[in-house]
Amino acid sequence: MSTQEAPEPTDDATATAAGTGPSDSDNSADDTGSDTAPDRGAGAAAKVRAWFTGRLPTDWFTVPPDIQVDREEITIIGTLADPAAPGDSDAERAAAAEGQIRRFREETRGRRIEMAREAEHRFRRKVSWGVTCGPVTEMFTTLSVPVMTRLRQSERRVLDTLVDAGVARSRSDALAWCVRLTGENADTWLSRLRTALRHVEEVRDQGPNNS
Repeated sequence: MSTQEAPEPTDDATATAAGTGPSDSDNSADDTGSDTAPDRGAGAAAKVRAWFTGRLPTDWFTVPPDIQVDREEITIIGTLADPAAPGDSDAERAAAAEGQIRRFREETRGRRIEMAREAEHRFRRKVSWGVTCGPVTEMFTTLSVPVMTRLRQSERRVLDTLVDAGVARSRSDALAWCVRLTGENADTWLSRLRTALRHVEEVRDQGPNNS
C-alpha cells in the first residue's frame, strides 16, 4: 500500500503506508469498540459517518463534509468559507482559496491526526483528508491500494496499446487510466448503481440474522 502526498511536509497521520505510520504504532487510542476486521456495506459507512459527525468541530466546515468509505480508506472532504471578495479575478480567488486551505491545514493538523488515529484503530481503515475552498479542491493525503486482476489476451492488448501509444507508462498505469476514464464518463450511472447497492445493504442489515 502506498500514499500520494501533496507537496508539503508529510506529517499527517494518514500520509503513510498501512502498517508503517504513527497511527499504527500509537497505543494511546481507546481499545473499546475496535474491530478485528473492517466492517463492510452501508451499515459500516453509516457508523463511520456518525462517528466523524460526533467528533468534527462544528466550526471547521460551512456544510457537513463529504465522507466516503470503502474497504481500505475513509475520505473526508470538507468545504471552507470562500475568502474571495466580490469582483476578484479568477487568479485572485484561487490565490485566496489556496491561502485559506494552507492555514486550515496547519491549524487543524494536530486534531486531524488525533481523529485519524482513533478512526484507523476503530475501523481498520486509513483516513484521508481534503478540503474545497472556492474554486480549489485539495487532498492532503490519498491512499493507493494495489488491486489484482486476471485479463484475457484481448483485454491485455488494450493495455499494451495504451502503453505503446505513450498514454500510460505500464500495464498497471493503463488499467488505472481505464478506471478513471470509466468513472469520468459513467459518473451518473455509477452514482445510481452505488445508491442501489446502499439500499440492498440496508435491507440486508435489517434481516432477521442482524436483529
